[in-house]
Amino acid sequence: MTPPPFGRLPEAPLERRNLVYPFGMARPADGGLAEVAEGVFWLRMPLPFSLDHINLWVLDGGDHWVVVDTGVNSPAVADHWRTLLAGPLAGKPVGRIVVTHYHPDHVGLAGWLSRKTGAPLLMTRGEFMLARVLTLDCAPEVPADVIAFHAAAGWSEADIARMEAAGWGRFARGVARLPTGYRRLRDEEVVEIGGRRWQVVVGSGHSPEHGCLFSPADGILISGDQVLPRITSNVSVYPTEPGADPLGEWLASIDRLRGLPADTLVLPAHNEPFTGLHARLDQLAADHQDKLDRLAAFLTVPRTAVECFPTLFGRRIAAEEMQMATGEALAHLGWLLHRGLVTAEADGRVNRYRVAAPGSGGAQGVAHG
Repeated sequence: MTPPPFGRLPEAPLERRNLVYPFGMARPADGGLAEVAEGVFWLRMPLPFSLDHINLWVLDGGDHWVVVDTGVNSPAVADHWRTLLAGPLAGKPVGRIVVTHYHPDHVGLAGWLSRKTGAPLLMTRGEFMLARVLTLDCAPEVPADVIAFHAAAGWSEADIARMEAAGWGRFARGVARLPTGYRRLRDEEVVEIGGRRWQVVVGSGHSPEHGCLFSPADGILISGDQVLPRITSNVSVYPTEPGADPLGEWLASIDRLRGLPADTLVLPAHNEPFTGLHARLDQLAADHQDKLDRLAAFLTVPRTAVECFPTLFGRRIAAEEMQMATGEALAHLGWLLHRGLVTAEADGRVNRYRVAAPGSGGAQGVAHG
């Protein structure tokens, strides 16, 4: 493989919290490419959120390019792609588009890029199907069961009114029309790209069937949102599955990822590439365990999910963060509930949680719905 002149990042390793960043805090400009390993290029795109960037990856497939994740559906990101396709990537076609999971910053332009290049879309089944469902889930009003879900978590009338004013179907606005068909990625499947063999490693919790790519020969993990170095991926319960246990799935995925080598070079969807995979997995697990311990200590009297925010997050939650914070709170409450450590009771239309009394039999009553 002969990489094109995409530029290289300075190799100025930086160590923080037992993680080593081989390129320090250097990163490519928005829409720019930088080589991080032979045939592996880092592409950074802007996001219109408080988290202002996403890392995408372009792999040299020999006679074609393979794109891993596509960015959100926005004019700015589409313009960056047009420039790339007409410039640095013009020497050969985009032959495959791999998307790690269904969130709009990852799958947002997958359909648009597939139609523009003719490249097929590769995803795990759970992620593709959920993305398809959510892009079609548009309605003039917020569904009544969604309102009831948030009211049960302790939302005020003002919070609910803001949600209703925002409307329903915002997911679809961040995702271009998806292809009707796709190619399925399966856990432990091996995908060959330019002579390099990538193993599909599926995690869960942040999304239902998140597909990472791991190169055993080179010790490289394209981790998507499954492992991030300095921020914690959102793990939430949603109205679509109010009785789910995503935090249990997340912690089980952390245990599974510990089976990869400790010196793996992790290429995350946010922040910078790093090594120290096991140290970061330990940090993520410890963070959630700390939240669970604090939550259990707080629930000596019945509390709603919203009343748990200060204990879980230690700061004021802004109006635009309410849905994400509610999902996170319910994920932690749900972990305790599923293991019989707290009970939940309906108080009118609001659910309240408290530590289970010894011998009470654990999880009783409602489950977030």
